[in-house]
Amino acid sequence: MTCLFCAILAGDIHAHFVFDEPLIAGFLDSRPVFKVHTLLVPRTHVDTITELPPDLYAPLVGAAARLTAAVRSALGAQGSFVAINNTVSQSVPHLHMHVVPRTKGDGLRGFFWPRTKYGDEAEAAEYASRLRGAMTPA
Repeated sequence: MTCLFCAILAGDIHAHFVFDEPLIAGFLDSRPVFKVHTLLVPRTHVDTITELPPDLYAPLVGAAARLTAAVRSALGAQGSFVAINNTVSQSVPHLHMHVVPRTKGDGLRGFFWPRTKYGDEAEAAEYASRLRGAMTPA
C-alpha cells in the first residue's frame, strides 16, 4: 500500500502546497479544522515522531515557526494550534504536524476537531497562494 503523503509529495495526488523545501513540505489539509489548516511533513517517510531522524528536528520545527507567523500575517489569525498525533488518531501513517489558525471565540475546544470544507478548488488554491506569499525562506 502506498503512503498517501508520499504520493502527494511525488506529485501523484493533487494537493495545495504552501511550501516545498528539500527536507520539509507543507500543504493544505483536505479536511481542515479551519481554512488554511496546513500539514507539515518530512519528505523522508517516517511513520511517527519516534522515527524522525535528529537532523530533521530543526527543519520541521523551523517550518512550523515560519508557518505560524505566515498564518498570522496572511490571514490575520490571532494565533495557531500546532499538534502531532503519534499513532493514535494519526489518520495517515506518515509523520505530519498540524498547523491550525486560531482566533478567540473560533469554537475549537480541547481535542474535538470539527472539520470544514473549502467551497471549491479555486478557494483552496487562493488560500494556499496567500499563505505561500507570507512564508519567509528557510
